[in-house]
Amino acid sequence: MQPTAPLPQTSRADTPARPPRYRSKAWATWLAVLGGTLGLHRFYLHGWRDWKGWLYPLPTLLGLAGVQRMNAFGQDDRAAWVLIPLLGLAISAAMLTAIVYGLTPDDKWAARHNPGQPPRSTGWLPILGVVTALLLGASVFMGTVAFSMQHFFEWQLEKP
Repeated sequence: MQPTAPLPQTSRADTPARPPRYRSKAWATWLAVLGGTLGLHRFYLHGWRDWKGWLYPLPTLLGLAGVQRMNAFGQDDRAAWVLIPLLGLAISAAMLTAIVYGLTPDDKWAARHNPGQPPRSTGWLPILGVVTALLLGASVFMGTVAFSMQHFFEWQLEKP
């Protein structure tokens, strides 16, 4: 048995660097609109190791559990009263994020998410995402406040 020669060590400096991935403002805006409650926009911008992105699905899933409880047990289920507003707030927060992404100036977006690359003109897609997010977010937020206040006042009337 012959001794084997050690393998040559390669450093990261020897490997060619890949150019950084371009992160589109339009994609980030629409991901926040369509999948923001699951954190898809965070994973697109920051990768799968983004711990803040993994916090997004929790209130969404709890709110969906509240919707299922209300379907199963009716409107008098107090756990559903607490859980359903979490879904509304998660949707509203995702829509607010989409609005912020869509209204960020192109040069500021490029400096933050695409350093070293020239800014690209994004056109109307982010603005259409902002309009959609504003309509959905405002509607869901008003519905969440109305639902919460109605059940709060019903609870107050039940007290002796």
